[in-house]
Amino acid sequence: MSDLVVECLGLTRVYGDDAVPVHALQGVDFRVTKGEWTALAGPSGSGKSTLLHLVGGLDRPTDGTVAVDGEKLNDLSESQLSDLRLRKVGFVFQAYNLIPVLSAVENVEFIMQLQGIEPPERHERALSVLDQLGLGDIGERRPGELSGGQQQRVAVARAIVTEPVLLLADEPSANLDSATTLELLALLRTINEQRGVTIVTATHDPIVMGHASRRVLLRDGRIESDEVVSSPA
Repeated sequence: MSDLVVECLGLTRVYGDDAVPVHALQGVDFRVTKGEWTALAGPSGSGKSTLLHLVGGLDRPTDGTVAVDGEKLNDLSESQLSDLRLRKVGFVFQAYNLIPVLSAVENVEFIMQLQGIEPPERHERALSVLDQLGLGDIGERRPGELSGGQQQRVAVARAIVTEPVLLLADEPSANLDSATTLELLALLRTINEQRGVTIVTATHDPIVMGHASRRVLLRDGRIESDEVVSSPA
């Protein structure tokens, strides 16, 4: 069985119309193997978030192919893409995307509810992962009652509770102070090393880049450099 979790070949994404095309990605080849923590870096407009969204099946390429855990996303319908995201991909966004009217534990349960997991099991699993992330005492609070760091941890709990093959994080430190960023990165390191979850982050934050085991620099929609880090921070 292949260790490839992500394989992108000739990936191109063009926005706009023929008169004013915007080439967000231009023929990118990108692979991620099981257990890697890859940071996609680069200036604004370099294509890192576009690449992340294509890998996560949140967008479709103009040309080229994307495969996640051996499944070619190009061949999937919208409902099949949704199912793949439910089964194999966890997402952490800079805006957290928590549901305001639900408690922390209900937010974590939500994805499992979509998966059809029975209420007792999903409640137990949600409480367990919140406890593992140091949030065992805030499960009944709603997002508006939590700090930014706590909300981001709840978002991480929701992303990993289904034990995804791949965790995607788009600018995860954007709304956090330095101390909370370091706490989040320590958490991601634990998830990566102890759970074996493959992580891809899109970031402009040098602190986040320093914790990844691999750094891929994009510029103008192309990969400019690809470096494996022997001793991440």
